[in-house]
Amino acid sequence: MSRLHGTKDFWIGALRVDGPAFAAAVAEAPPETPVLSCPGWTVADLTLHLAGIYHWVHSFVGSGETAQPARRDRAELPSGVTPLQLWQRGYDQLMTHFDTLDPEAPAWNWAPQPKKAGFWPRRMAHETAVHRWDAQLAIAAGEPIEAKLAADGISEVLDTWLPAGRRAVPGQWHGVVQLTATDAAQDWYLRLRGEGVALLDTATVFGHEDHHARVQVTGTASDLLLALWGRIGYDALGVTGDRTLLDGLRTG
Repeated sequence: MSRLHGTKDFWIGALRVDGPAFAAAVAEAPPETPVLSCPGWTVADLTLHLAGIYHWVHSFVGSGETAQPARRDRAELPSGVTPLQLWQRGYDQLMTHFDTLDPEAPAWNWAPQPKKAGFWPRRMAHETAVHRWDAQLAIAAGEPIEAKLAADGISEVLDTWLPAGRRAVPGQWHGVVQLTATDAAQDWYLRLRGEGVALLDTATVFGHEDHHARVQVTGTASDLLLALWGRIGYDALGVTGDRTLLDGLRTG
């Protein structure tokens, strides 16, 4: 299994592409436009959600503190300011902050990983990429997530979200899963163990002596990531084996 090892510069580069693309899609859509991939949300809701996350991350990353900060998700909209204007302020502040951020500096995160600031450029790159896709879908112009970024996003789901117990729905799954990104030449192998998951470094788990339930999923990196986030169905991918295991992979 080969997997992209991202860097702060890689994730900031992704933010510099997907951020403006998100803004362009939002600018084209009336605020009340439904976001079909986020049922119940409008484009204004989506924009305020992402603006709130940017402001929240900016409020604590770089402080050197590892204590959990107060949660703030949806941003409050000041009088006379549009959701897109508030988003732009948050994006600009965050990008300026990330440019000088030491990824090894102490910083809280919610995952079972070292509490280092480098967690957050990665998290914000993927948060922005998926929501850029959401915003573009609202105007019928969804573009795939760039293959290398999507491949790292798949890794983030498997090495961060699932080990942190952040599944879309609780449940017990037992079996072995192989994901293959055809355009990124990457494979991921993982074993589902009830509520837990183990990301594996070898395909030998698919030997004939292993009698666990299995499923293999093949598609582009973007489609795999969007399926993990619940944006598209697994029917859009090539699936063989026990499809019920796929419910244990969804994070959104």
